[in-house]
Amino acid sequence: MTWESWRKPMVSVLFARADSCYKHLVDDVWDIDRDARGYAGENPVICHPPCRAWGRLRNWAKPRHDEKALALFAVEQVRRCGGVLEHPWGSTLWGAAGLPKPGLTDEWGGWTLVVDQGWFGHEAPKPTYLYIVGVDREWIGDFQVPVTRAKGRTLQMSPADRERTPIDFARFLIGVAEVCEKPLLHVARMNVTGVAVDGCNKPGGCNKPGGCNKPASCNKHGGSEKRDSFKRWALNELA
Repeated sequence: MTWESWRKPMVSVLFARADSCYKHLVDDVWDIDRDARGYAGENPVICHPPCRAWGRLRNWAKPRHDEKALALFAVEQVRRCGGVLEHPWGSTLWGAAGLPKPGLTDEWGGWTLVVDQGWFGHEAPKPTYLYIVGVDREWIGDFQVPVTRAKGRTLQMSPADRERTPIDFARFLIGVAEVCEKPLLHVARMNVTGVAVDGCNKPGGCNKPGGCNKPASCNKHGGSEKRDSFKRWALNELA
């Protein structure tokens, strides 16, 4: 067996639990002792920043004074290196950091995928937002979603069981992060291949001097294509 055949993925995991399964899957894992705020690497990242200051029960949470800022740091790393940020469905981080709603794309080429962690082995459904930068929705493909949702309830679980990332979910996120490119390179390739970054899908670009600055929803400049793309995405989500 050669080194290349068994080496671990070149992915960095930030804000992992001390007992995280990631430590068996990748080499570069940053837990609370290592302090992910010191990360200055170039690998694509998988970020699991603390969510209690951002979630639906935030009014009852008691986060550390510096805890809420960790999620904003995680957004910066995903936009700098490419990769995935995971947070619970309904997280207010999306509004605070300007993360795109499902079906939209931001200026870094980032987009949001909604999944259940129950699909990957969590005892509860645990609906989850994934902010992904560096790879397109089409690459992800379709999910084989169970007919019934997981039966567990997060509020009835211990904090550790609620937080733990199922190993199949970790493997899925590693697979996504592995193919993520740095955002500037990714957006440049989107532009070259004719996918609208500024809302203009006309071959060869817009005839207007300086190009088209109209929003992507403009009917004259790619609106129908964006709508068709959203329909395809929505069908994939509901499949």
